[in-house]
Amino acid sequence: MSATEIKALARELGFDDCRIAKAKEATHADAFRQWIDDGAHGDMAWLERTPERRCDPREVLPGCRSVVTLALNYYPGSNPNTGWRIARYAWNEDYHDLVGKKLKQLNEAMVALGGTQRYYVDTGPVLERDFATDAGLGWNGKSTVQIHRHLGTWFFLAELLTTLDLPADPPFGDHCGKCTRCIDACPTDAITQPHRVDARRCISYLTIENKGPIPEEFREAIGDRLYGCDECLEVCPWNRFAKLSSEAKFHARESIFNLKTRDILDLTPEDFSRIFAKSPIKRIKLPRLIRNACVVLGNTGNEDDLPALTKASQSEDPLIAEHAQWAYAAIAARLPRT
Repeated sequence: MSATEIKALARELGFDDCRIAKAKEATHADAFRQWIDDGAHGDMAWLERTPERRCDPREVLPGCRSVVTLALNYYPGSNPNTGWRIARYAWNEDYHDLVGKKLKQLNEAMVALGGTQRYYVDTGPVLERDFATDAGLGWNGKSTVQIHRHLGTWFFLAELLTTLDLPADPPFGDHCGKCTRCIDACPTDAITQPHRVDARRCISYLTIENKGPIPEEFREAIGDRLYGCDECLEVCPWNRFAKLSSEAKFHARESIFNLKTRDILDLTPEDFSRIFAKSPIKRIKLPRLIRNACVVLGNTGNEDDLPALTKASQSEDPLIAEHAQWAYAAIAARLPRT
């Protein structure tokens, strides 16, 4: 099986693009180390561990010679008409499971060639966007989101590190030009300069990775975002080429989008497990989802939401109680005085 055959099999498995880079130290290894030293990764402590492995795939897989990079379109269309928004990648099933199955099949075919692989979809110690850019699988935008000329910003990256010596594809180059739409659109000014995001200011980090209280200075800017943020992706002009994903498991799940924001405050652990089964949202657990819902209500709610917030403000969980109290006060301040 040649590189051409590997790419053909990737297409058969449903990947939208497949290109190959040489294994080497990642292009932005030094910038990554500085980013960590500056503490811009927030509480994501796993990013600090064994930076030499994260910066060079040859440290992860001895004898690694090539990196097979893959793209999978997940674009599910426009936001459903609800009182809140979640990042599009989380509208249905967890992509780690779906993409992982495809990678396993591709790995098995490459094993038959005599290769040894390690494969990841957003889970391994690999600066994946550097190798995707090296291979011509788009380029890294000023928001740090990877951009593809045919898929825009709406795709998952995956990669197989392999001991096979495969011919590398040429890079496509950076095609952002003078555009700064992603930087200008960020609600919390998290893109502190082109190609650098301070996670501590990022709504995706604050609503997902952050396990504690959401700093008050960012709560109003979160608006109606319940889980994650697509703002820097949505404004990218390269999305004019984006097409709906053919994978139904990425499209909006009715049971999730039928929820009103205040309904989330009354979910039981059993409700949460049932409604968000196989969803990436499930990994933040119910208390943090309620925390986020309180912030959304504080920004968008009305008098009808106050009873639910009153109940939540009496929660034994201090994370829920504090955010519910903040939301109640925010709504009360908007009500007309009688």
